Amino acid sequence: MDDLLDMIATDESPSQISDKIKELIFAKSAEKIDTFRPVVAMSMFGQDDQEEEWYEILQAIYLRIS
Repeated sequence: MDDLLDMIATDESPSQISDKIKELIFAKSAEKIDTFRPVVAMSMFGQDDQEEEWYEILQAIYLRIS
């Protein structure tokens, strides 16, 4: 994030700033997707008995990365 602010402050080209914003957004969304991937996999393969436990774990992780 500091890189982005430095780029804006030093008048980098708009395309480089845009690319940096896209990079940051992609990294944040990839992190959230990786967090929820196990729950989706378990629900797809019918392992519902552990779903409540995973939901609580993922909720704690999501609150920490938000």
